[in-house]
Amino acid sequence: MFTKMVLPVLGGSPSVWSVAMVVFQSLLLAGYAYAHALARYLPLRVAAPLHLAVMGCALAALPIELAAGWGKAPADGEAVWLLGLFLLSVGLPFFALSANGPLLQAWFSRSNHPHARDPYFLYGASNIGSFAALIAYPLAIEPLFTLRDQSRVWMLGFAVLAGLIAICAAAAARNASAPSRIAAGVAAASAPRRQIWRQRFGWIALSLVP
Repeated sequence: MFTKMVLPVLGGSPSVWSVAMVVFQSLLLAGYAYAHALARYLPLRVAAPLHLAVMGCALAALPIELAAGWGKAPADGEAVWLLGLFLLSVGLPFFALSANGPLLQAWFSRSNHPHARDPYFLYGASNIGSFAALIAYPLAIEPLFTLRDQSRVWMLGFAVLAGLIAICAAAAARNASAPSRIAAGVAAASAPRRQIWRQRFGWIALSLVP
């Protein structure tokens, strides 16, 4: 959606799409690292308000639109200019959004739910939602709504999401003293060091397949 806003300014050259992919993939990695740090190093009573504050700041940066003062690219350094445009215009909302999946899984693993020991079905549900959105956007959303309307609806959805995450945080706080079932399972495994590194290198190799 945002890249389509940029296209009238810069055109559809491969460099525009390449920079867009670099920005979004980097923000996704940063969001995952942030979620990992919150879940691993901070107690829930600190992590939950901190993430809700990040969501609030991201909400204040909406609706998604071209940042003021970035209407025309310079003659030189277009890639750097485009990086700045993406980061200022959509960086914080996308960063906050990307952290929600792994963070909510970590909170769920600390709950008393019967499936808390294996919360990764939530990751599968997230992927199904992503595929549904990819299909729905060109078939239903793009033909029916202008980019401005899409941005407003997206902002409304983000606000609803922030409220739901606040409810999840409150529910997780009631189980803050419960140990992470994932961590307990990992501690109980006690696999040999060589086997652990073989598994890690296998994950890295598989991640290169796409």
